Amino acid sequence: MPMTQDASFLQGIWPALLTPLDAALDIDHAAFAAHTKSLLTAGCAGATPFGTTGEGPSFSVDERRAALDALLHAGVPASQLLVSTSCAALPDVLALTRHALQVGAASCLLMPPFFLKGVPDAGVLDFYRRVIDRIADEKLRLVLYHIPQVSGVALTPSVVSALLGQYPGTIVGIKDSGCERAASLRFAEAFMPPLQVWVGHEPDLQVLAARGSRGAVSGVANIMPRLVQRLVMQHAAPGAAADLQRMRALLDFLPGYGLTAAFKAVMAMLTGQPGWRRVRAPLVALDDAACTKLEAQMRAYAIDPLRD
Repeated sequence: MPMTQDASFLQGIWPALLTPLDAALDIDHAAFAAHTKSLLTAGCAGATPFGTTGEGPSFSVDERRAALDALLHAGVPASQLLVSTSCAALPDVLALTRHALQVGAASCLLMPPFFLKGVPDAGVLDFYRRVIDRIADEKLRLVLYHIPQVSGVALTPSVVSALLGQYPGTIVGIKDSGCERAASLRFAEAFMPPLQVWVGHEPDLQVLAARGSRGAVSGVANIMPRLVQRLVMQHAAPGAAADLQRMRALLDFLPGYGLTAAFKAVMAMLTGQPGWRRVRAPLVALDDAACTKLEAQMRAYAIDPLRD
């Protein structure tokens, strides 16, 4: 049986990249690369394109492959990309996962199949097994993505256990974005090590870090990468309580606007580029009134680019 894969290469912060759009609502490759490189410069270990925050399922297979190629062409190292390959259709998952492997991406992030609800564990297992068996590449590394409030399909400990037992060299981590601390801790206690277990709910980062988690795929890291990094990597430092309070203060008002649209509006404020506000349907961009209100809140919150 293959040895369990060492997941230490995934330590650090991997922002769940926002996807900038041009006036035609196509992916703006230049802005995408510039944003990714700015986060790497800020100390992030890597970046995660086309996850939930990045509106991944709103883009076609061709769009996602072209955007990934553009990142590489712009000088973003493939080894610093954890590529979300989640799609509703198995052939699309296979196409995106093969492409990520071909270009040398560090790993792939993959949620259970979505759209159809009430899927039993047997169906979730069958999906992951078909992906792994059809890819049939020993270089494949998967981070399992649990976000049932979006996918409608839970990733249960029994599924993780079965996959880890059958594919110990392939399964390297769990991204738990279920936003239930007790469930996150159960994943950590059951599977860490050998797996990395990350939480998507930033107020829980310090709790998981105290249990040994050393990474995060975070939406907030698009706008505050240094703060997110401290919550994980310096969770016991003297300023940790203040950092947690600051994160909670941000999340007290930001989700009320719809997180992806709000993050993009904040990016427009920080960069002075109004085009960052654009989202692809079915999401709806913040209107001028909402942006004015959000901008006032963000000014009071006072992001410091050198600290946050």
